[in-house]
Amino acid sequence: MRKYLGVLACIALCAMSWAQAPAPSQAPDQVPAQTPIPSPAPIPPSAPTANPVPAPQFPRIELFLGGSYAEAGLFNAGHWAGLPGWDASLGLNLTRWLGFIVDGGQYLGTSKIPVGVQAPFPSCPPFCPTSTDTFDVTTREYNILFGAQFARRKYERWTPIGELMYGHQGTRGKASAQGQSFTEVSSGRALVAGGGLDYSISSRLALRLKADYLQTGSFKQKQDNVRFSVGIVVRNVHKKKRTLEDESETPP
Repeated sequence: MRKYLGVLACIALCAMSWAQAPAPSQAPDQVPAQTPIPSPAPIPPSAPTANPVPAPQFPRIELFLGGSYAEAGLFNAGHWAGLPGWDASLGLNLTRWLGFIVDGGQYLGTSKIPVGVQAPFPSCPPFCPTSTDTFDVTTREYNILFGAQFARRKYERWTPIGELMYGHQGTRGKASAQGQSFTEVSSGRALVAGGGLDYSISSRLALRLKADYLQTGSFKQKQDNVRFSVGIVVRNVHKKKRTLEDESETPP
């Protein structure tokens, strides 16, 4: 009897232990998945700011002063006179290759007029030169011109130029013979077409050589003349404005 009671007691204790056993834990693969937190999108790096291309530099104003020499036949006598003088111009450059120019010059010297072909001076009498071939005429010619100047600013030292101008000119001649003096004055149009070369001495100075065809209209006729000029060109120079980048750069 005791043997059966012990077996029953053991069965009862096992049943109570099984009833109080904890529930089996949930398998790891059965844990509900958590929604991932979206990460912020990466900010693309800002593109480096490109330095602006500097505008091409060229002198805005050019002043030319020089000596000049003209071979001119201002009195229509078939004789060319060599007349020294001066030439000056002021140019305002609108672009690298085109500018507006104002030019002025004057030539002084002696022209020789053949006797017998004395126009515009009076014939003999009353004007009878004592020389047998030619007589001297003290000559003065001036001109004031306006037009365009062209330049090819491609080379470091040399700058070819061209010019085309139109304006006014005047001629004055004085001749004397047998105690009498006669003065003839005339004015008319003038046309200049030519070119030359500038050689840069520095950023502000250049040497200019040029040759021009000079057409005048004295005494109601056309005269074909040439002139040669050499002188100095004075230029204005724009200094580059310093930026914050220039200020922040450390010297090497």
